[in-house]
Amino acid sequence: MAKHVLIIDGHPDPLAEHYVHALATAYRDGARLGEHEVRSIIVSETAFPLLRTNADFTEGFPVATISHCQESVAWADHLVILFPLWLGSMPALLKGFFEQLLRPGFAFSAVTRGAGHKKLLKGKSARIIVTMGMPGLFYRWYYRAHSLKSLERNMLGFCGVHPVRASIIGMVESMDPRGRGIWLSKIQRLGQRAA
Repeated sequence: MAKHVLIIDGHPDPLAEHYVHALATAYRDGARLGEHEVRSIIVSETAFPLLRTNADFTEGFPVATISHCQESVAWADHLVILFPLWLGSMPALLKGFFEQLLRPGFAFSAVTRGAGHKKLLKGKSARIIVTMGMPGLFYRWYYRAHSLKSLERNMLGFCGVHPVRASIIGMVESMDPRGRGIWLSKIQRLGQRAA
């Protein structure tokens, strides 16, 4: 069954040679082969201010670029989020983007004392693709993939996105062209299935 797929390329540097950009393209190409409809957000090309107060987050209004991104999220059945691991977490620009994007009233209902909240993005699934210099298994086992779990549970899960699956690509800085090609093929196949 064809899906609406939204690819969020979270690398903060727009230079084309970054591997995250190639992985985003591979997923997009695979999704199109699978006859899925695809939209993309390139965070490094999206202008938005950083939020600085709780009032900005809970009561402020998103700028037009973020409103447009929210429309794409609302349209999507499946979200694909790609980023490089920087200092053990997602780059600050991507975190700032999510703070703008996943606002009360759009991603979840406002939390009231004792009443909890309503998850407004239910029915959507996600795939997170993370690149890193360390071995992927070391990140999972030694660091317990803490930043990935934060995105899965504290952000996406809080808003109702489920299931959330992850692809961790380690040792990218020392990976040879053959290894990179193998991963690009794997990601393209995931895109074809929109999985």
